[in-house]
Amino acid sequence: MQVDFLIPLAFFALVFGSIYIFVTTRNKERLALIEKGASPELFKSKAEPNSGFVVIKFGLFLIGIALGIVAGYFLSEGGMQETPAYFSMIFLFGGIALVVSFFLQKKYQDK
Repeated sequence: MQVDFLIPLAFFALVFGSIYIFVTTRNKERLALIEKGASPELFKSKAEPNSGFVVIKFGLFLIGIALGIVAGYFLSEGGMQETPAYFSMIFLFGGIALVVSFFLQKKYQDK
């Protein structure tokens, strides 16, 4: 009897259970605070001015990784060993993307 299907099933059950426990506990805590007189406005999330930059940083980082994979492919086809070519280019282009996102964020905040 094969039980290979139990591993993904157990994983998803663990993830669902963790999220369920988190949400129900947070709800109980909030209800207890409201009963003690806390304002419900306390629980509304306030959008941070930097919240959009996380998306830009993540997007540029993924683009940099993709460009690093492509550059690593060309280096490995050009004669360089495959493993160092891929790793060096992924880190190089990923780092460049993070630096570019930093300067874009700084430029936007200076305005």
